[in-house]
Amino acid sequence: MNATLKDYLMLHFIVLIWGFTAILGLLISLPAIELVFYRTLIASVGVAGLFFWKKKRLLLPVRDMVKVTGVGFVIAVHWILFFWSARVSTASVCLAGMATTSLWTAFVEPIFNRAKIKWYEVGLGLMVIVGLLVIFSFESGYWLGLSMALASSLMAAIFSVLNGKLAHRHNPYQITFYEMAGACLFTLIFMPIYSGFMTDSGLNLQWVGYDWFWLFLLGGVCTVYAFSVSVELMKRLSVFSINLTVNLEPVYGIVLAVLIFGESEKMTPQFYLGTAIILVSVLSYPVLNYLNKRRKPVRPLG
Repeated sequence: MNATLKDYLMLHFIVLIWGFTAILGLLISLPAIELVFYRTLIASVGVAGLFFWKKKRLLLPVRDMVKVTGVGFVIAVHWILFFWSARVSTASVCLAGMATTSLWTAFVEPIFNRAKIKWYEVGLGLMVIVGLLVIFSFESGYWLGLSMALASSLMAAIFSVLNGKLAHRHNPYQITFYEMAGACLFTLIFMPIYSGFMTDSGLNLQWVGYDWFWLFLLGGVCTVYAFSVSVELMKRLSVFSINLTVNLEPVYGIVLAVLIFGESEKMTPQFYLGTAIILVSVLSYPVLNYLNKRRKPVRPLG
């Protein structure tokens, strides 16, 4: 993998954009299922329009189309559980649970790629969890929300590993289209179950106030652009290093919230300590990965 400084900087920029999605989640009045439906619908239509405008080929072979669309189902489950977790508990509980993504990846990636587990990746994943638990005052009594966040982080690890494979075979915008279309299809299939058995108020698809603006920002910039660039980066960066950096998303989200909403609260010492732990974990990965490769014995020629 020929990763460059530009790739890592772009990755952090994408994570910064994803940190903004937490703010958009607060600005949009829709429940989790409906929010994910509109997000993926806008994203898939946007990518299709982009291909039509550039007169590029959007179709994939049927077999590949089914595979990529199936990954979209996993993405839909991830997003639904993520937003739902925050609604039934708190944002702190949700983000603390999502911190396990890099830890899940350390186990999931070797399974899919038939490789050995790198125990230093497991250790770095555990460091990230410690850092986020220091930042967010962990509250007890939210087991449902925490369980949803843990399941969401597992889904995130799975689709990231699958995307890492797809990124080397297809155009990132083709992948984005079929995955967003698949995620949108999943929400449509899930809606009757949700409205019939999981809520008393039924579906709420009505936009209120500036919902339309925030949804198009979420679907366009935070999904089409950010998601496609992340898929492109997977050609050069490992899935684990990407997911490890994504753990900075809640940190960026808090900083953006302070700048945008003008919160007068001072950052606590725990915030800076937790941020330092996360940064050490993220910055340690390239070093440990390099040292691990140097330790591997070189096979003699002949």
